Amino acid sequence: MKPVISVVIPAHNEEAVVAAGLDLLLAGAEPGEFDVVVVANGCSDGTAAAAARPGVRVLETPVAGKAGALRLGDAACRTFPRAYVDADVRLDAASLRALAAAASRPGVLACAPVPEWDLDGAGPVVRRVHRVHDRLIAPTRALAGVGVYVLDERGHERAFPLPDVISDDGWVDGCFTGSERVVVTAARSVVRPPRTVRAHLRRRVRVRQGNRELAALGRPGRPLRLGALGRLLAARAVGPLDAACYLAVLVLDRLLTRLRRGSAGWGTDAGSRHRDSAAGS
Repeated sequence: MKPVISVVIPAHNEEAVVAAGLDLLLAGAEPGEFDVVVVANGCSDGTAAAAARPGVRVLETPVAGKAGALRLGDAACRTFPRAYVDADVRLDAASLRALAAAASRPGVLACAPVPEWDLDGAGPVVRRVHRVHDRLIAPTRALAGVGVYVLDERGHERAFPLPDVISDDGWVDGCFTGSERVVVTAARSVVRPPRTVRAHLRRRVRVRQGNRELAALGRPGRPLRLGALGRLLAARAVGPLDAACYLAVLVLDRLLTRLRRGSAGWGTDAGSRHRDSAAGS
């Protein structure tokens, strides 16, 4: 059968998680329904072997880098629309079908699922920080930060070729406005945020780097305002202890930014979020 959607999964040292994601995606799929391409980029582990299975094409490149892997996988795709999925995100077949259907609607150039946050094993402070952050960004969330985005052919022409940026989803999100991009409520992606304060702070470094890159390319992000936190408190959407934890970690983040400015090691991307528990507490 002709595939209804192509899927690109960039994977850098994702041996521990890529197989489970593929198994979930393909478990509910008909043979040939999805055109799945995994791009093992710069791997020093068994990512390529873990991804190999019927219905999946595995490409390998010695060059590490998500944007390059996305371009390589994109060039190998057989159809539109196309989904770009992080290797450590969980997406089932029903959600992928819902995204494909949404991308075929008139006027829709891009779409994304609703995220579900897997906080199993996360510490209490990180849970509270994430609760506040999620509610702060929810009103403007679209394609970025949910681990999956889908483009139809017209949307692809606008977003690709993808530049060498850290925040590929931020770049893609900025390519569209209004009803051109939609959140598909029938689709869910399971995303695993950082588990520890240290891991959260390490991730924040890359977020800032990515935002600076996008701003330099004329794609400034949407800054979070403390007034929005006050409104959440007033509406009792978050509690005082949640807000206190969020503000404390925010202050620590800004302090470390100043102290470690110019230090390349602090912001190094050590891999997927599944390794956060090893980063310390």
